[in-house]
Amino acid sequence: MTTVLSQKGQIVLPGAIREQLQLQAGDDFEVTIEDEDTITLRRINQPANRGLVDLLLACPATFEVPAREKDDSTPLKF
Repeated sequence: MTTVLSQKGQIVLPGAIREQLQLQAGDDFEVTIEDEDTITLRRINQPANRGLVDLLLACPATFEVPAREKDDSTPLKF
């Protein structure tokens, strides 16, 4: 795939790439120069919730949900 640098210095990433990588407007990227012909573009933010389950499972403390008090009130009718 190819793309073109605009007069404003902007490059449009092809839709197929944006879809495959689940890129969204506002994603942050790091741009580095590898050599005189190579530019690297790397996403530096992660999609929402990536790694969240692993983080929660790694929690060293046990967690218990406290019992709730019974609510005998009558639901509102609309």
